Amino acid sequence: MTEPADKPSAPLTRDRLALERTRLANERTGLAYARTAIMLAATGVSLLKFFNEGPLSVAVGWGLIALAGVVGVAGWRRFQGLAHRLAE
Repeated sequence: MTEPADKPSAPLTRDRLALERTRLANERTGLAYARTAIMLAATGVSLLKFFNEGPLSVAVGWGLIALAGVVGVAGWRRFQGLAHRLAE
């Protein structure tokens, strides 16, 4: 026999699983922001360390380090904002 499609526990399980998938997606997105910020900072430091021959490379290096900070903060705020909304 087939089970009824509208049994009461099915939507609750489906909703819990959807919420968990959303939390995991938020975590992956947060980690992607962190990875991007780390790579921007590493590239900026590399420019300053190894290609410190002119004002352009110094400016680009410091710009990448500053951009890494902006990306890191923006990613953290976005991650925390969605995490708080999901906790409600």
